[in-house]
Amino acid sequence: MARFQRSSLLFAALIWCSAVVPSRSAFDDDNPIRLVSDGFRDLEASVREIVGDTRHALAFARFANRYGKRYGSAEEMRRRFGNFVESMETIKASNKKRLSYRLALNKFADMSWEEFQAQKLGAPQNCSATTKSTHKLKEGVLPPTKDWREDGIVSPVKDQGHCGSCWTFSTTGALEAAYKQAFGKDISLSEQQLVDCAGAFNNFGCHGGLPSQAFEYLKYNGGLETEEVYPYTGKDGSCKFNAENIAVKVFDSVNITLGAEDELKYAVGLVRPVSIAFQVVRGFRHYNGGVYTSNTCGNAPMDVNHAVLAVGYGVENGIPYWLVKNSWGADWGDHGYFKIEMGKNMCGVATCSSYPIVA
Repeated sequence: MARFQRSSLLFAALIWCSAVVPSRSAFDDDNPIRLVSDGFRDLEASVREIVGDTRHALAFARFANRYGKRYGSAEEMRRRFGNFVESMETIKASNKKRLSYRLALNKFADMSWEEFQAQKLGAPQNCSATTKSTHKLKEGVLPPTKDWREDGIVSPVKDQGHCGSCWTFSTTGALEAAYKQAFGKDISLSEQQLVDCAGAFNNFGCHGGLPSQAFEYLKYNGGLETEEVYPYTGKDGSCKFNAENIAVKVFDSVNITLGAEDELKYAVGLVRPVSIAFQVVRGFRHYNGGVYTSNTCGNAPMDVNHAVLAVGYGVENGIPYWLVKNSWGADWGDHGYFKIEMGKNMCGVATCSSYPIVA
């Protein structure tokens, strides 16, 4: 009877607790967090009841409390706890190496790698559009560093949720920046229209796609509606596009030569933010800051699995980097952004790059 009462209390506590999410999420067993609810001790006791009185049980209870996690059964909680412990071990092992970047626990810590791949990444696709460049180097002196956020044309970070629609967020991010640069007005554009309607251009909704192919769809289709008119649902749906609601028209798109980081740098430095793609490998989902680098990711067209937006570049501790806007929410990474090493086509950042020209 006592076990039943405690288990019932656990699930009630998990449903009740609210997420208190800081801008940076670095915590572990050696960095205690102030308790954020009166019911936390009951939650902790219930967690220990189900996962055992292990040394990571308290950290897991804090994690569940902080992110408002809801688990439907004791079996699911044990599985999530196992993922959490694996994440902690990955993070600690990486940070002990004192690399150029840091990892930390975040909202993805209780997910398996396979689950994360299915929810956040797209299937690799051949970036055929970038095998031949249409980019022409622009006249001008390339600035030593660039951050388009300082120019006020980068829209806020969004969250793709449980849908592999990163390519749509890269597309809208590039278009929102181009629109603000051209017309001086903020705009939020519809990812859901791309999820639902761009399939004829070799895109697959929540299962992946490419910004270069999304730009082609928009050229053919006539344009893109706003987020307000065609809101995001985070799941595949039937196309509800209405030409009367077009907010942005794409006149053309520019493709950058596969692997040519010098071309990409000119585009980012002198034109505006550029849609790029790269390969996410296991540890990256826990990125917390610094310049990311990897010796396990690939840079071939069939390696890249996540589309993002390059909004600048710079140098940190002697390492040149790309500054990149992600679509996993502003509570991930460095306020929704990350830096990745420049000059090595690291993880394929220059393998599939393009940007739109708005009409």
